[in-house]
Amino acid sequence: MNPPIRPSPDDWVSRQLQGAISHAPGAAQERRNRSDRRNRIWWAVLYGSFNPRRRRPPRRVDDSRFHSLDWHAAHLLAVSIGILILNVADAFLTVALLSRGAIEVNPLMDALVQSNVTWFAVIKMAMTGISVTLMVWLARYRFMRVVRVEVVLYGVLVGYLALIGYEVGMLGKLVNLHLF
Repeated sequence: MNPPIRPSPDDWVSRQLQGAISHAPGAAQERRNRSDRRNRIWWAVLYGSFNPRRRRPPRRVDDSRFHSLDWHAAHLLAVSIGILILNVADAFLTVALLSRGAIEVNPLMDALVQSNVTWFAVIKMAMTGISVTLMVWLARYRFMRVVRVEVVLYGVLVGYLALIGYEVGMLGKLVNLHLF
């Protein structure tokens, strides 16, 4: 049986482990002494906005797992803008209906609209804006592993269309009642 080969204390690996040398012979100098590129957050946001890399999820990942993307489909922008515009219309119609004697069904929004209409509008827009942003970000994710969030976004848009139609019908009835 041969005894184990021990490196001589003068070999390169031993000197590197002892801190006598910092890099391999013939290799480039250590590059980690420069500033950390991850500290440039705003540059990364701007650069990533115009040069997205993750346009599709990885090939071997199914729809039930989370994966973020840098680039989203254009139809999601149209759906998002539609939801936000209908949200503004809903706020205006709600205030118009309440001024004509209607009752707000949501108790939290009723308390807000009765105390301050401006805060009602701000909180309503903020909640919808944040929710739509999160839903676009998670558009390819499956909610409860059943339905894609993208489909839920379309459902919200259709729900807002139905709500606006209902509110316009109510406003028409209230206006006709007050005219005669």
